[in-house]
Amino acid sequence: MLRVPVISPDGKPLMPTKASRARRWLNQGLAVVYPNDLNVFAVQLVNQPSGEQVQDIAVGIDPGKMFSGIAVQSNKATLWTGHLVLPYKKVRKRMDTRRMMRKTRRSRRIDRRVPYSQRSHRQKRFSNRVNKKVPPSIRANRQLEQRVAKELSLLYPVKAIVYEVVKARGDKGFSPVMVGQYWSISQLEKIAPVTQKQGWETALKREALGLVKDKTDKSRQSLNTHAVDGIALAATHFFRRKNYYHNKGKLSVPENCNITNALLFVIRRAPISRRQLHLLQFSCMWKTT
Repeated sequence: MLRVPVISPDGKPLMPTKASRARRWLNQGLAVVYPNDLNVFAVQLVNQPSGEQVQDIAVGIDPGKMFSGIAVQSNKATLWTGHLVLPYKKVRKRMDTRRMMRKTRRSRRIDRRVPYSQRSHRQKRFSNRVNKKVPPSIRANRQLEQRVAKELSLLYPVKAIVYEVVKARGDKGFSPVMVGQYWSISQLEKIAPVTQKQGWETALKREALGLVKDKTDKSRQSLNTHAVDGIALAATHFFRRKNYYHNKGKLSVPENCNITNALLFVIRRAPISRRQLHLLQFSCMWKTT
């Protein structure tokens, strides 16, 4: 059963309600449609509700390199699922193009016939390798996840965020998922308390809940590719038992939350170019007569 987010008159998120009840409120003039950036159907009450008690709602985030899975889970239902198409390749390609064109522009105004100390090019003003900065492509990935989590916190009374961390062996700088994950966690903590889970824990919870993950094609925009991991991560917030055991070949897990059907939202960053440099050079089409 689908759940509709409910917002109080002062903008505070309340517990979601049934879709039939939300339609009845709209027909009776008790609520209006609440616009949001995620394009989720939500209603805002016109009058103050009789009570504002809320239950725990958790957001599960499974970060990736090209795609990420996000889900919102309560104790009784799965409220929202999302498949994020990350801008990793596009940002990296634009940074390479910017580097090439900047090098080309600077080479035009340098007279290489004169000594290096007398050339008319701007010297470096500072070293940009002092601070440990997150690469632009990875920062764009994590910022998209943070933006979606922030918008979800405006629709649902989020009490916890469960984030999957990657602990790779050897050189820690090779994995785009691992680089910047703790910076992303520090940004998400501004929304709600963050609990870290590892990949094997996510797989264990997914198996316990009976969810099946599709590993054949990770680019497929379906619930079983990445969103199931978000559901499993969010569901761990409601599990009271930490250790699970097998009983007659079946994984034993306490019934602390219900997994239900929910709409799947596919989200990608808008194709915005803030500088003409990203579009390379303008090509003119000359028409001859």
